[in-house]
Amino acid sequence: VAPTTPVCEVPSSAMTGTVVELSCKETEGSPPSEYQWYKNGVALLERTGTGSARAANVTYTMNKKSGTLLFNTVTKNDTGEYFCEASNGIGLSQKCSVKRMQV
Repeated sequence: VAPTTPVCEVPSSAMTGTVVELSCKETEGSPPSEYQWYKNGVALLERTGTGSARAANVTYTMNKKSGTLLFNTVTKNDTGEYFCEASNGIGLSQKCSVKRMQV
């Protein structure tokens, strides 16, 4: 079953230095969808919070299975327009509407 349009939870504003979690979920897809987050139209790289992520100064962890995008400490650089895409290899991938987060 192809995925439906996912529901995205993106806070409209966040305080610098706080922990912020963005979530994305759709329940119709079978097999379960994987989720990809985008910021300002650019796909975010999947990071687990170790190794090269530190070197690249990446402040988030993206989980493609659960659809969460977790910022350990948000900075002004994390301000932007976010959306996520759900895909499971069947039918077209589905995107939620773009939401702006101001830090």
